[in-house]
Amino acid sequence: MYATFLLRIKAFLLDYILMFGYLVLLLVENVFIFPSLQELFNGSLAVAQLTGFIMVTLPISVYFVISDSTVGGQSFGKRKTAIQVVNQNGNALSVPHAIFRTILKFLPWELSHYLVYRLVHVGEGAVPVQYYVIGGLIYALMFTYIFTAIFTKRKQSLYDLLAKTQVVKRAG
Repeated sequence: MYATFLLRIKAFLLDYILMFGYLVLLLVENVFIFPSLQELFNGSLAVAQLTGFIMVTLPISVYFVISDSTVGGQSFGKRKTAIQVVNQNGNALSVPHAIFRTILKFLPWELSHYLVYRLVHVGEGAVPVQYYVIGGLIYALMFTYIFTAIFTKRKQSLYDLLAKTQVVKRAG
């Protein structure tokens, strides 16, 4: 049986508790332990983007790659809600397959980071048209991900359709 959108959201919220804890630790580290790390965000946009990717996106992505692949089988939230990401044959994903799915899944998130760094850099100046286009793309992807997970027959998000994966209910 396919996992409903609400069950998937519940699993993600449970996983988000772990992500939030990690982000709090990262904040403490950057403010109190290694405040000099903050300087990496004040210089070049490329350095700020890369630093944010290495400190936030990469570790969280690795968590989902490991969790959703044959290595972990299920993330914390998916285990608690008894759901699992599987391939077309109903098996846990290989690591490369989980990497591909995770890249697609977090594309709007990373595009948001990209846009925020650039908007901060613009400050009070005029916002370039391409930033509006990127913002529109972010929202279009987010809503498409949500609506496809709600309305497709197998409750697959767009990234599941592209990655040829599905989220299913598992016994215990």
